Amino acid sequence: MRWGVEKRLEFIEFRLFWEGGINRADIVDQFGVSVPQASKDLTLYEEKAPGNLIYDKSAKRYKAADDFKPVFMQPNASTYLAHLRETNGGASGVTEAWLASAPEHDALPIPHRRVEADVLRDVLKAVREGHSIEVFYQSMSAKKPTPEWRRISPHALGNDGLRWHIRAFCHIDHKFKDFILSRCMKTRKHGLSGASANDDKLWHDRFAVALAPNPALSESQRSIIAQDYEMTNGRTEVMVRKALLYYFLKRLRLDVADKLDNPHEVPVVVANRAAFDAALAEATA
Repeated sequence: MRWGVEKRLEFIEFRLFWEGGINRADIVDQFGVSVPQASKDLTLYEEKAPGNLIYDKSAKRYKAADDFKPVFMQPNASTYLAHLRETNGGASGVTEAWLASAPEHDALPIPHRRVEADVLRDVLKAVREGHSIEVFYQSMSAKKPTPEWRRISPHALGNDGLRWHIRAFCHIDHKFKDFILSRCMKTRKHGLSGASANDDKLWHDRFAVALAPNPALSESQRSIIAQDYEMTNGRTEVMVRKALLYYFLKRLRLDVADKLDNPHEVPVVVANRAAFDAALAEATA
């Protein structure tokens, strides 16, 4: 089948599984196809997934059969929640929401960080062409209270869940560093690269962070945390670029696990702490 047809069949199945029904207008509204094409899609779905559809004449709507079995998708709660997040204007990884009757919901708003389009475009060009570039950058260092022009050789972009940064070789400090994209005010003067992207060992090397339930929790609480994080034998491993370990530590609040009065505020701790601290020290040196 063509990609567009298969996508519409997946949409039909998504609506049937999560919302219990669908009609031709849903397909027309979602994909901009004609009513006859929507009818053909429903007929094709019946052929490919026999027994999944029941037509309700009074509601003029197709409903999911009691013994409904998905054919075009693997039911996944994360997929549904991603679509739900998209209805709230969040960058969830889906391009458009497929929900017709979403439950009442909300999501924590993240303050917007302004990034100059011209700056991003110039940085992307430098990454693409393997050049260096000068950025007018405002550091948060006490030694640099005012912005200054810095030459960097960017090779990647990173995100910590709240903001974007540029991973680049700094021609002043002579090492690979992170530069917050929203603090790059202007760009100028492309030039020769100061280092190859392959030389950024911390970006390419990954560390397996072993997470375990906080031992200060009760046995029952530890059990549900292990289930929550899909742990095996009380542990799960997350592969993280060494260059992103600091942000991982902060986002999961793993740096304060032993400093808070309430263990439930930090449900997981780092099980391989000594190795983690060594990798973090290497990454932040």
